Amino acid sequence: MESENVSGEPPVRAEITLIVNGREHRLAVDTRASLLDVLREELGLTGTKKGCDHGQCGACTILVGGRRANGCLALAVAHDGADIVTVEGLAHGDELSPLQAAFIERDAFQCGYCTPGQLCSATAVLDEAARGWPSVVTPDVAAEPELDEPEIRERMSGNICRCGAYVNIVAAVRQAAARETAGRRPTERQAAGREAAGHGGAGQGPTEREAAR
Repeated sequence: MESENVSGEPPVRAEITLIVNGREHRLAVDTRASLLDVLREELGLTGTKKGCDHGQCGACTILVGGRRANGCLALAVAHDGADIVTVEGLAHGDELSPLQAAFIERDAFQCGYCTPGQLCSATAVLDEAARGWPSVVTPDVAAEPELDEPEIRERMSGNICRCGAYVNIVAAVRQAAARETAGRRPTERQAAGREAAGHGGAGQGPTEREAAR
């Protein structure tokens, strides 16, 4: 049975299309439903977790158009046609992403509840750095950001780990970043920097979450 709103009327539903982990889904959703609720309850993608439901903990972090977003704060109807990646979409078949592998190697989790959001956020961190997007602690905004401990802690500050596994999370992100940087040619890094400059460059916040603050 559908719940009624405060006026006693049934909820309004709207048809939307979401591309989730490469698959297109046409859905009729409650106009009040968040992306988090739609992903979990309509699509069965329960890897994305509901924590605070107020955009404070980062457990529900997903990638929308390659940018980080809190699923609990994003209305599904406002993202019709959006390309979304959840933790279920990070691996390539049975092969873990380099970041997922680094989290395992570095034991970067304990209870694991926050891990899906940490992984999605860290995936975006690697992409932001590759594109040359600085953070508020980047010492030289004209140079390619180096993902050292202060950079990673700042960029991952929207994701809380209640078990306190931050040291290992930072180590895992640094390991994945180092391997990714080693695998990229200098010309690719320069091209990424030029692309970042074309998308606003220094001073423009890199995440949807930060823009909403």
